[in-house]
Amino acid sequence: MKTLRRNEGIYNTAQNYHRKFSAITRVARADRPRPQECLVLVEARDTYTPLLHQILQSCAKTGAPMEGKACHGQIIRVGLQADTLTSNMLINMYSKCSLVDCAGKVFDEMPERSLVSWNTMIGSLTQNGEEQKALRLFLQMRREGNHFSEFTVSSVLCACAAKCAVFECKQLHALAVKLAMNLNVYVGTALLDVYAKSGLIKDASSVFASLPERSEVTWSSMVAGYVQNELYEEALMFFHRAKMMGLKQNQFTISSAICACAGLAALIEGKQVHAVLYKTGFGLNIFIVSSLIDMYAKCGSIKEAYHVFRGMDETNTVLWNTMISGFARHACSLEVMILFEKMQQMGTFPSEVTYVSVLTACSHMGLVESGRKYFNLMITEHNLSPNVVHYSCMVDLFGRSGLLLEAYNLIEQMPFDATASMWGSLLASCRIHGKLHLAEVAAKHLSEIEPNNAGNHILLSNIYAANKKWDEVARIRKLLKESELKKERGKSWIEIKDKVHSFMVGERKHARIAEIYSKLDCLIEELKIMGYKTETEHDLHYVGENRKHELLRHHSEKLALTLGLMCLPSNASIRIMKNLRICGDCHSFMKIASSCTGREIIVRDTNRFHHFKNGCCSCREFW
Repeated sequence: MKTLRRNEGIYNTAQNYHRKFSAITRVARADRPRPQECLVLVEARDTYTPLLHQILQSCAKTGAPMEGKACHGQIIRVGLQADTLTSNMLINMYSKCSLVDCAGKVFDEMPERSLVSWNTMIGSLTQNGEEQKALRLFLQMRREGNHFSEFTVSSVLCACAAKCAVFECKQLHALAVKLAMNLNVYVGTALLDVYAKSGLIKDASSVFASLPERSEVTWSSMVAGYVQNELYEEALMFFHRAKMMGLKQNQFTISSAICACAGLAALIEGKQVHAVLYKTGFGLNIFIVSSLIDMYAKCGSIKEAYHVFRGMDETNTVLWNTMISGFARHACSLEVMILFEKMQQMGTFPSEVTYVSVLTACSHMGLVESGRKYFNLMITEHNLSPNVVHYSCMVDLFGRSGLLLEAYNLIEQMPFDATASMWGSLLASCRIHGKLHLAEVAAKHLSEIEPNNAGNHILLSNIYAANKKWDEVARIRKLLKESELKKERGKSWIEIKDKVHSFMVGERKHARIAEIYSKLDCLIEELKIMGYKTETEHDLHYVGENRKHELLRHHSEKLALTLGLMCLPSNASIRIMKNLRICGDCHSFMKIASSCTGREIIVRDTNRFHHFKNGCCSCREFW
């Protein structure tokens, strides 16, 4: 409907201007005017110039290239093509219609160019993805000795941001300092945006601190920069600072704050930002709502995510994909398949991203035949070519399901080079299913792709340990020690009353750690009565049974659970986040604890969400 209304508007505009165009054409005849007609032609040009400018502005605003080209034709007929202002408006119109080549041709044919001409052309190239050409044009501008403004520098910096061109950015920064432009709010905002996108967040922060004046866009860029660099706590601190200063929150700042909450799995903070979202009136923005759904899903509140999704009257592919991805992350395979069918019934075609989520759901539940069906469906039904991520999902599906040879053959036969995630998935599956020879093959490839990843060596070491090959275990650990590679330590965290509490295995620094250990000891004794028994086979250290019991007893997720039981209301779900895969002993512990305490316990590890309730887990023991 929007497209129809837009076309109708353009049609009406064309009708309104038809007679005036005809008048221009009658006056500006193709043949050479006689002397007595020259005055008429000049008068016509002066009379119709405002009209032509108005039409160009309208075409730029509505994105109407055909009408814009027709207007360009009339401009040539009345001899206005040499007018600098008219040419600038033509460049702007073609830029807004994404016809950057036409804009460039107008620019090249200009007999005289103003600062606005250069700025408009550089901005056009930047906005249309021609960043390298924008940089070259700026260099040409400098070589020709043309003056430039803060707007010129900020446009070129935007081109640097798109390409993460740090070297060029630093040169422009030095130039801005030399010409005293670095304190300009537009230049400063563009500078910090480039630094943030290039991973130089300290430089971005330094630029931000030096600015005497900061706009909403400056604050928004800084919050987004922290999120892009995974500094989520700093992003939320900036968001709250801006809010306390009374700055108007725009949609980009709110979206970044929601992403920060998702990264931290900070549900309470996320709900607060959700409230701000509706206060500011952006609650129906599809892209912000997509971030909101993603945040609730990553915080373990899949019901809240679906509630937000259901509240949207208008949907697009991004919204459908976000909801399907959320269900896949929570191993809700049936819901994924239902939504997959429903989105097509509603007229939205699945994309490559949709199929990644569907195949992930199949992988998490071991649905091999369904996975094969959807993999073939994307090719035959929707004419999509599987990319490396789709193949990775299939390798994971086959591996988890014990079809290790099929997974290996798929890696060997696919039209892409295998990624580290594929070999890592196969290596993890070899550990589950005890395939030592194939594990060694996967580990060899991983050592070539990621020689500095200690986790791969540890995983192979664990496979050797499970097969009682202690000499090989000692060899790998010696190698790790000599190479000084560090294994990522297991960490769990839980949010209580707007504060995040984190724990390592054998934690000693928490303010209430003595109380936590005492409560955990009591809980373990209760669970033993209900049948819990420490599964020491999941601890692969070459130590005695008593030491294994002690190590497993104080795993970080158990400490986080204990604090949750101590501090959260008796009817509240306990949400725990973990940076590594949950171990088998902790998985059994959580199942029995959910039955003993009557709580729903939600654990997010690196692979998925586990919902423990009434002694069962949502993964159905397939993880």
